[in-house]
Amino acid sequence: MIASRIRTAGLAALLLVGTAACGAAPQTDTPEGTAGSGSAPGVNARTATSAADFGGMDKLVEAAKKEGRLHVIALPHDWANYGKIIETFKAKYGIEIEEETPDASSADEINAVKTRKGQDRAPDVLDIGQSFAISGAAEGLFAPYKVQTWDKIPANQKDPNGLWTNDYGGYISIGCDAKKITECPETFADLLKPEYKGKVALNGNPTQSGSAFGGVYAAALANGGSFDDIQPGLDFFKKLKEVGNFNPVETTPATIEKGETQISIDWDYNNAAYGPVMAGKGIDWKTVVPTDGKYFQLYAQAINKDAPHPAAARLWQEFLYSPEGQNLYLGGFARPVLLPAMQADGSVDKAAAANLPPVEGEPAFPTEAQINKAKEVLATGWGAAVGG
Repeated sequence: MIASRIRTAGLAALLLVGTAACGAAPQTDTPEGTAGSGSAPGVNARTATSAADFGGMDKLVEAAKKEGRLHVIALPHDWANYGKIIETFKAKYGIEIEEETPDASSADEINAVKTRKGQDRAPDVLDIGQSFAISGAAEGLFAPYKVQTWDKIPANQKDPNGLWTNDYGGYISIGCDAKKITECPETFADLLKPEYKGKVALNGNPTQSGSAFGGVYAAALANGGSFDDIQPGLDFFKKLKEVGNFNPVETTPATIEKGETQISIDWDYNNAAYGPVMAGKGIDWKTVVPTDGKYFQLYAQAINKDAPHPAAARLWQEFLYSPEGQNLYLGGFARPVLLPAMQADGSVDKAAAANLPPVEGEPAFPTEAQINKAKEVLATGWGAAVGG
């Protein structure tokens, strides 16, 4: 699959809450996790909650360069422009990025944090669906950290203590190979038409994948459900399978090119990114946000509490939430969480913003309680609905 995970930019901003520096008193040794000579004396990178705790951004950069590495997981190069983001970070700071299992799911990321605790191969940072960010924070897996642009991030897009922060997102959309499909579907209702037999794919399993989770939520909204009631989404996919239209193959560029997934329910930034890539292969890939089931969500960043490279992990966060990092997401058709703020201060890449798939109206978002309830319903009902 391409990558499997969940996540929007509201307009309200939360006033920055002052956070006491967590550095210990100056000391002569540099135990594991302590930034040492690369930062203010005695600063422990694992407990630093802001760049100020290092003595400023320059000291954070020094500490990260001293570590020299960053271990990431589940970052496909064709997902939200991560290929360019990774290369830009490496070139900017000279820090090696170890990439592992790009097609892993959010659930896989959480499992890696748990099973590799104390190991150098543990992931330093995570890019996960919001439901997984919420549950991971509740389990005590993440380190609190607030980037320099923290006060510009809407309050409903971050944990108040900095345990996770939404970074980029998009709308659930329908992608379609217009050369193989005579009339591409534009709504969830269309997907039940007989001409789409065996052609409607979903990017992953919604109990593990953020994009699939969003797909079921969007289907619920299109069929009389609500943020409090995801069951109509399960019922929709059960019906989709019963009429023979559901395709269990998870979408990737390869499956599109081979004609295995001619219609795909996925985030709009994934489907939109396929367009120019597939055009060079003679495929006319179209993307539409269904009018009957608009669902928008962002993914979240989190730092592993036991990150083997804690300073590099925090520098990675600073980079992603800087105008440079946020515009790189935008260049991959993803909608960065700081988009409203950058539009207001003029730092947005206007050309990239103009390329976003058009959507009318403002998005609404489920609460943490609603997401948790939906997750429970999917955990017990997905297998019965589609058999897997």
